[in-house]
Amino acid sequence: MTAPAMSTPPLPQRLSGPPPGGHPPRRSAVSRRLALGLAVGLAAGLAGALAGCGGGDSGPAPLSEAALAAVVPAPGVPRKDLARAIDGLFDPAAGETRAVVVLSGGRIVAERYGPGFGPETRLIGWSMSKSVTGVLIGLLVSDGRLRLDESVPVPAWQRSGDARGEITLRQLLQMRSGLRHTEGGSPVWRADEVRMLFLDGRDDMAGYAEAQPLEAEPGSRFEYSSATSVILSDLAARALTDSPDPETRRRTVADYLHTRLFEPAGMRSMRAEFDSAGTLIGSSMVFGTARDWGRFGEFLRNGGAVRGAQVLPRGWIEFMTSSSPRNPGYGAQLWLNRPQADGSVVLLPGRAPADAFACVGHLGQYVLVSPRQRLTIVRLGHSDETQRKRVLDSMADIIALFPRR
Repeated sequence: MTAPAMSTPPLPQRLSGPPPGGHPPRRSAVSRRLALGLAVGLAAGLAGALAGCGGGDSGPAPLSEAALAAVVPAPGVPRKDLARAIDGLFDPAAGETRAVVVLSGGRIVAERYGPGFGPETRLIGWSMSKSVTGVLIGLLVSDGRLRLDESVPVPAWQRSGDARGEITLRQLLQMRSGLRHTEGGSPVWRADEVRMLFLDGRDDMAGYAEAQPLEAEPGSRFEYSSATSVILSDLAARALTDSPDPETRRRTVADYLHTRLFEPAGMRSMRAEFDSAGTLIGSSMVFGTARDWGRFGEFLRNGGAVRGAQVLPRGWIEFMTSSSPRNPGYGAQLWLNRPQADGSVVLLPGRAPADAFACVGHLGQYVLVSPRQRLTIVRLGHSDETQRKRVLDSMADIIALFPRR
């Protein structure tokens, strides 16, 4: 920041330079003391101006009114510390944060929005949608419509000799199907999730995903894949209706989601998009307000229960939050707070409890849940890879404020 301009008093004539055509006169002791005092005064003024612009180290900057207003009067932790940690999420270094909601013990203790966004704004979950799909599949399993360890009923895989027919529902949920799905490829338009969502696969996304061949034995290795979650979405539709009619498929799955999950959990803003074939875009296209994404996190934290009523068997949430055999940092459509199989880090191992988990979406969408702290944090926005480090650091600052139980 540029220091404010300061007016400098004119130097006394005797100190301003030599007289025309002469040599500078010898300065007296008085003039030397005057010059020294003037220099000291100017230096002090400059230092004060720089300190006022952030150049000094005078402690944390004052909290803005918006930062304090975002936190309830008695959040259960130091209010100003929580406001300051949330303020970090709105630092430009974290990209664009559009919404933050913090719930402690099921109560909203902090809530803040970026310009143009508010409590009623539906925001895209991107890959957080996968966790919704994981719960959808759990409901169908609990209904007896699907079975976890049986091969899945994908018609294209039922031909004699097709090894894809051995893929189980468990393997799909844990991202170890063995199918050739390239996530985040380069150039970007060759990546399977881009082709499926926006290019040649967009009209029948499940058809595109299910047409890919095996590149590994089913169950043998972890490979994160949006196409896998769309296959799960297709299986949900097939479990609920025999009709190939796109509108029937869309209506049947949407009604089931709202009746069995969104309404019981109080997530009334949630909306899901479907492709032209009537398949839920369960990899990426579920929208909801920040509060409803928070309610989803609370639903997971409470083991699938809402106000004491068990909407989904607790055992299914335990399955979703248990490590995949091929990646300790991933469960079943959920990320876990552990290092990934390749050594990379997605969440906050060492900085948050080991039992923490999260729904994570493209460009920095997070619903981070810490059961041991009875804590759920929602952050929605737009951040590139570098900015997401700042997002995670600020979320770690929030987590550090809440006691572990």
